[in-house]
Amino acid sequence: MRFEKKSQPLAERAHFFLRLSLYGVASAFIIGASLGVGILGYRWFGGLQWIDALLNASMILTGMGPVNPMTTTAGKLFASFYALFSGVIFLSATAVMLTPVFHRVMHRFHLAEEESGG
Repeated sequence: MRFEKKSQPLAERAHFFLRLSLYGVASAFIIGASLGVGILGYRWFGGLQWIDALLNASMILTGMGPVNPMTTTAGKLFASFYALFSGVIFLSATAVMLTPVFHRVMHRFHLAEEESGG
């Protein structure tokens, strides 16, 4: 979905909310895919049960920290890389979700600047 250019008028409120919901879905997909990577990694490298892998991946992805300690070298390496990956993914997904809001605010500022003759 394309954003309006600075020479175009501000998008209607309904269009903005549609855009916001589409970007929210994209953000949820990013988080869900990252959670899937974590679940599979904790299951494969950490040897955890499915429910424990879900719990660990969820806790790491939200920044709460691990629940189950890793006992193997592969599990510890995966947990380290997944923690770094999760920090970047969480910030990226937040940025994707907020992009329409920031664009609308910046576009509104630009329109106000044009109206004031600046």
